[in-house]
Amino acid sequence: MKFSKLVLSGALGIALLIATSCGTPKNVAYFQDLNNNPDTVITLQNRVITVKPTDKIYIGVKSKDPQISQLFNLTGGTSGSGAYNMSQDAYYYTVDSKGDIDFPVVGKIQVAGLTREEIAEKVKKSLVDASLVKDPTVTVSLSNLHYSMMGEVAKPGQYAIDEEKVTILDAISKAGDLTIQGKRNDVMVLRQENGHQKIYKINLCSGRDIFSSPAYYLQQNDVVYVTPNDTKKRSSTLNGNTVQSTGFWMSISSLIVTILTFLKVN
Repeated sequence: MKFSKLVLSGALGIALLIATSCGTPKNVAYFQDLNNNPDTVITLQNRVITVKPTDKIYIGVKSKDPQISQLFNLTGGTSGSGAYNMSQDAYYYTVDSKGDIDFPVVGKIQVAGLTREEIAEKVKKSLVDASLVKDPTVTVSLSNLHYSMMGEVAKPGQYAIDEEKVTILDAISKAGDLTIQGKRNDVMVLRQENGHQKIYKINLCSGRDIFSSPAYYLQQNDVVYVTPNDTKKRSSTLNGNTVQSTGFWMSISSLIVTILTFLKVN
């Protein structure tokens, strides 16, 4: 009888050991270093989306003379009321490999590396300097910009950039947060810079690491990849019998029932 109890205790101990060894990692909380220092001040670098080759941008020009404005708005003119209508007046330009756009009448304008506001100011200056428009109002918007979320997030996929500033935290929120199997301390941001692929790593458990990272503000075409933790990796077995699988717990239950039956018989 003592031997039977010893066998049962051993089996239960092994099952418990397996379960705890495959348990969920403790490092799931964000900003852990800031919890103990809530008054910490971190200076952020002010970074907004800048234009790159192959980007598409919309440019609309408005002036007191609708006929003159129409020269620079190739898709149409103002609305019947004379009010500026972005959807009618704007025309999108594809930035070429040299970072230029070919603007009507003016010609080539270098826009690569500039923000939306800087492009608007440059186009306005070009129109005034060439004595084409005296008092232009130039509106610029960015089009077809996106980033991608991959790995252990609730909603992986491609997301549009609707604003000039998109942070890694914004991206994670839109993707429904990381899954419980995602490694908070091993998030990668893949970015193309000057013809090279760069990889930035961010530890979401550290607020300082997040806010000081060059990848805190995302850029167009960035890819955010969340690495799976060891529990998720172990679940990728041939039979799938891990602590998170029904098969695992059915096996443990079957083992316990067998041992209990053995004890009753003996």
